[in-house]
Amino acid sequence: MKSSLISLKRRQLSKGILFGSMLGMPAILKAQAKGKELVVGGAAGHKAFLDPLIPIFEKQYNCKVIFEGTRSLVNLEKLVSNKSKQYMSVVMMDDPVMIPAVKEGVLDKLTTNDIPNLAKLKSGTIHMDGMWANYMQSSTGVATNTTKIKQVPSYALLWEPQFKGKLIIPSLQNTEGLMMFLIASMLETGKSLKEAQYEPEAAFRKLKALKPNLLTVYTQIPQAMNLLEQGEASAIAGMVGLNAIERKNKGAPVDYILPKEGGMALPTGIARVKAAPELELASSFINDMLGAWQRQIAELALALPTNTTVAAPAGIPDGNIFIPDWAYISEHRKAWVDRWDREMAI
Repeated sequence: MKSSLISLKRRQLSKGILFGSMLGMPAILKAQAKGKELVVGGAAGHKAFLDPLIPIFEKQYNCKVIFEGTRSLVNLEKLVSNKSKQYMSVVMMDDPVMIPAVKEGVLDKLTTNDIPNLAKLKSGTIHMDGMWANYMQSSTGVATNTTKIKQVPSYALLWEPQFKGKLIIPSLQNTEGLMMFLIASMLETGKSLKEAQYEPEAAFRKLKALKPNLLTVYTQIPQAMNLLEQGEASAIAGMVGLNAIERKNKGAPVDYILPKEGGMALPTGIARVKAAPELELASSFINDMLGAWQRQIAELALALPTNTTVAAPAGIPDGNIFIPDWAYISEHRKAWVDRWDREMAI
């Protein structure tokens, strides 16, 4: 679905985005940018939705954009090792990795003076007083086999006997696995997600009660989706929305649901590198990611936009999306994973 969406959007991008972006672009910046290079670091998977956008930016600013696709931790290592002479100007990294990047002093604070679209972002998507922002909200929810189950009004239903041996959840080793950890704590304590995220003991108690319903715990999404599509599983809780929606759009008997408690926002941060080359181009790139390109990013990545002026794409549930305390999670996650591996084996 992503590849077909991208090919369908290329012609529209060149007309719509370029015109919209150029309306507010200073002519002097375009002239100054001629022949310059902007290096953007991000996850290798980002290439799928950046490929049709980068040529627009290059044409608009008469420059060259070089995208380095790798893991967030590798980008952090590059930033730290190149402190004396940075070559990347923009980084797109997981939110938990942004936190040590801030501590290392390798990120440059974003402000509305140079990134005007910051003023239009959803609450909670600008972090640490502007050190980074989220350019989209991929979320978790419940993927269902539509021949087995139609609705999941609440996550609490997943503990019911009807799911015995028919439920799949992610390992806590996977970022999306944190959603079921948080939901379990919320259901056990009766507190809100915001409060319950600090109650790991409650989470483990509730998750142990879920074990009779588990068919398996996955670390690899494709294997889990295969079990769901074949009907061996009725549902996958904590599934990344884009993976379920992609299969649904390809005709698989799959649906993606946000129960009443909502979903968890997956980390999708973008930041400007401190003392990096081409800071003006970097600011323009980030501003477009948070504004002119929001609709296209959301459609190509099958995610929710973070800009409040942009509507969610058709077919993507638009419900409550919870943003966890990534600093707290980063501090405790290793111990949680170790305990998970001991206590949640099935």
